[in-house]
Amino acid sequence: MPAPERIPSRSLTGTGLVALLAEGELTVLGQIREASNAVLYCTVARDGEEAACVYKPVAGEQPLWDFPDGTLAAREVAAYEISEATGWGLVPPTVLRDGPYGEGMCQLWIDAPPREDEDGGAAEPPLLALVEDEEPAKGWKAVARAEVGGGRTALLVHADDARLRRLAVLDAVINNGDRKGGHLLPAPGGRLYGIDHGVTFNADDKLRTLLWGWAGEPLTAEAVEVVERLGTELAPGTPLVTRLGELITEVEIEALRGRVAGLRATGRHPEPSGEWPAIPWPPV
Repeated sequence: MPAPERIPSRSLTGTGLVALLAEGELTVLGQIREASNAVLYCTVARDGEEAACVYKPVAGEQPLWDFPDGTLAAREVAAYEISEATGWGLVPPTVLRDGPYGEGMCQLWIDAPPREDEDGGAAEPPLLALVEDEEPAKGWKAVARAEVGGGRTALLVHADDARLRRLAVLDAVINNGDRKGGHLLPAPGGRLYGIDHGVTFNADDKLRTLLWGWAGEPLTAEAVEVVERLGTELAPGTPLVTRLGELITEVEIEALRGRVAGLRATGRHPEPSGEWPAIPWPPV
């Protein structure tokens, strides 16, 4: 169904939004039918505050052979925890809670900026594109050549954007197996969010993404500082590890430490392993 009108809570931020999502009353307004798992559009209300959100009940998850342990909902919350630990705030506030259809993930719904034809202002520049050129233009990074029909191919590119680069680092840390174009949400104020993190934290290398443009390049100084800090925060017994232990397995936490250690050791963005498809399908 088309996305309904979104109802943001203007007065809450940070922990207030998390508390609203975790403790507010969920009212289901509709279902987003394009999703492969049950995704319900809701409002959540408490003490006069209300926000729009997405509720994904565990009961509506399709089983996946390569993610047999835990739930996709818990992995979405774990991705939010890591995003918050980086300080980048790339994942919307997300909690695990009970709801009308049982336990599930509840995540703040993000408002998209108005389109240019709605208010006459500047539109959000594109983040992904298919171009006829052999090499990306200035300000773009090449991902791969893609078939576009009729025996023709085009170059898939993404913007050389600092927000996307941060997201590429986050995806490498959480081992995101499904970073598609439709999971990139520009928001008012120039922010960028990533959503749909159910297939993350596998102990095996599952990284599949459209953000390979920096593969093999040195991490930014900012990213180096972030992964160094993550290495400390992922030490046994820390508050972050305690929270993650309620969401993913010990084996997956150890693999998470290994990925962070690898980034610290190389100081570079990872490259495709060649052992698993590097780009998700469909890519959007």
